[in-house]
Amino acid sequence: MVDVIIIGKGPAGISAALYTVRAGLRTLVIGLDNSALHKTDRVENYYGFAEPVSGKYLLEQGEQQARRLGVKFVHSEVIALEKAEYFEVYTADENYSAKAVLMATGQQTKKVNINGLEEFEGRGVSYCTTCDGFFYRGLKVGLVGFKDYAMHEAMELEPLTKNITIYTNGNELELTEKYKFHASRFSINNKKIKSVAGNEVIEGITFEDGSVEKLDGLFVAFESASSVDFARKLGVITKNNSIVVNENQGTNLNGLFAAGDCTGGFKQIATAVGQGAMAGRKIIEYIRNNS
Repeated sequence: MVDVIIIGKGPAGISAALYTVRAGLRTLVIGLDNSALHKTDRVENYYGFAEPVSGKYLLEQGEQQARRLGVKFVHSEVIALEKAEYFEVYTADENYSAKAVLMATGQQTKKVNINGLEEFEGRGVSYCTTCDGFFYRGLKVGLVGFKDYAMHEAMELEPLTKNITIYTNGNELELTEKYKFHASRFSINNKKIKSVAGNEVIEGITFEDGSVEKLDGLFVAFESASSVDFARKLGVITKNNSIVVNENQGTNLNGLFAAGDCTGGFKQIATAVGQGAMAGRKIIEYIRNNS
């Protein structure tokens, strides 16, 4: 058990960690080196640097600063977030508990290029097994994805239906040892998907080779889970693919905060750092008031 877990190691997450660890809170940051800043060669509009620096340099310096102050890091992908008495954060290898959580994974920009997918959102296409899995009890469902996140979501559906196919959309499965063990429980289809189709609701998918497969529902868990994915499953309010927060970076779920690009707005390093600082301060207050 730690005091706070920060999901994401970009500017917002590290900024918050600097505040929480200095306040004496046990702070754990979980994430991969996949911040959009890693691809930024020149940053010349961030305060304090006379000459342009790379985004990678900023990230490395921020992490070193946090480590020096005592922040602990886990280099892993978070695939699930749940709330019981405490928050439970799941990676492929371990489970971690915390009194408060900050979501700071940035905003997911990669979309699955499948014709008709957006058209049938809410009409058979879903991004949340927890929210919508109940409606497909005993029915035939598919799940688009090829990493641990997809396998975890398939396992979430198992108590509701055994007729589950994982569609990798032309990708090979990329699973850690833990989830490789479970893959044999599901049908795996590696074909490239061309489109989803139906009338009022989704009725099936068509592959690029011309073959067709009927489905009652299709869940999307492509690539890695984003902060918005976690929010949806917890019943946290989202709008336009962003998490809705108050002036204190708090969500509508007590103890759960969000900062950075996942909250929408002005997508700049300075904004993320500022939101992270506010979130860190309010997390400190939250834990002290609830201990």
